[in-house]
Amino acid sequence: MSVRAAIEQEGFEILPAIFSPESIDHFLREIEKLSPRRSRAGIRHALAFEPVASLARHPSLMRIASGVLGPSAFPFRATVFDKSPQSNWLVVWHQDTALPIRARSDVEGWGPWSVKEGIAYAHAPGATLEHVLALRVSLDDSTLENGPLKVLPGTHKLGVLTDDAIHELSLRHEAVDCVVSKGAVLAMRPLIVHASSKSRSQISRRVLHIEYAASASIAAPLVLAVA
Repeated sequence: MSVRAAIEQEGFEILPAIFSPESIDHFLREIEKLSPRRSRAGIRHALAFEPVASLARHPSLMRIASGVLGPSAFPFRATVFDKSPQSNWLVVWHQDTALPIRARSDVEGWGPWSVKEGIAYAHAPGATLEHVLALRVSLDDSTLENGPLKVLPGTHKLGVLTDDAIHELSLRHEAVDCVVSKGAVLAMRPLIVHASSKSRSQISRRVLHIEYAASASIAAPLVLAVA
């Protein structure tokens, strides 16, 4: 089965050994040199940093994104997540529905709106989110003990769900732990229901989460912001 077919059917796919451990170590050193401002969970709006922007446009990642979204696919948002013994958290079952927008405009089906670090965000309708793909580059080995991402396969096909519907799905569906080695990539649709537990390990789990869209113009007059 092709990568695109697997993602369309299950909502996710693990792609091994996209980057060497040495290249990941080099990327981490470059990020550390910049000393970016961090939240408890990591670094938001990371495309502002050249090493992140460069990796997001690496041919291997662009090939994956373009193969799923089409030739105009481009990265519009990146986040570095850093789960460690010093910064540990859990994430309840949810979907990723908020997108960064250049300028707020009231469009049917969009909202509620919020502002994060000066950038406007709106929750998008399912039809728009079908044209978004996240590629999560594993910066450490993910294990069953260090709080890996968990997904409910196939749930990306159900559209935008209420919190109650997500809770019911989590009780009825068997979750898959996405154990991803350093340098591998987890591709996922934003509407797949996912979560993660707290880490029970002394080993950090760092991830570069990059989101790609098929086009910047997503619902006139709304245009994606690059974050």
